Amino acid sequence: MPTYDYEKAALAAGFSVICGIDEAGRGPLAGPVFASAVVLPTDCEIPGLDDSKKLTEKKREALFDVIIEKAESYSVASASEKEIDEINILNATFLAMKRAYEGLSVKPDKALIDGNKKPGLPCEEETVVKGDSKSMSIAAASILAKVSRDRYMLEMAKLYPEYCFEQHKGYGTKLHYEKIREHGISEIHRKTFLKTLH
Repeated sequence: MPTYDYEKAALAAGFSVICGIDEAGRGPLAGPVFASAVVLPTDCEIPGLDDSKKLTEKKREALFDVIIEKAESYSVASASEKEIDEINILNATFLAMKRAYEGLSVKPDKALIDGNKKPGLPCEEETVVKGDSKSMSIAAASILAKVSRDRYMLEMAKLYPEYCFEQHKGYGTKLHYEKIREHGISEIHRKTFLKTLH
């Protein structure tokens, strides 16, 4: 379960505002990649907070509201499927993370980033592998990013009902590949992820 150990260590080292950053949607064949940045008070208790991938959709939705209520600052941003095709998924993920960081109302002097690569933020950066199961603020960011992306894909499901986005959220499931073969590639598909289907 995530703790505030990383955040407290950063505060002890002299940093004053620490945010957690995570992304959602690097792997799907359609839709943007989302990222979130969250600044939590280190005495803030959020029961059940964990890596978004370990939680049910219902639990994530409930935690989303709690995180927004308790966070000192939070921001959710994205990079579009067109940006993903233009600059590749890694750079688009970094772009979404930078946008999320820039959207915070308080400016962190240290960012804890899920994974092993730094996006290049204008502050001290620390990568934390599997950070969403170790750091409370990264776990919170993972939930905001995941829920925001899922909600976006549900909206896309209304615009493109033939692809069943409400079921797979753009991920490369058997059903999704069947629908792409049946209907072709839509405006919101990542063309670089589907080269073999052209």
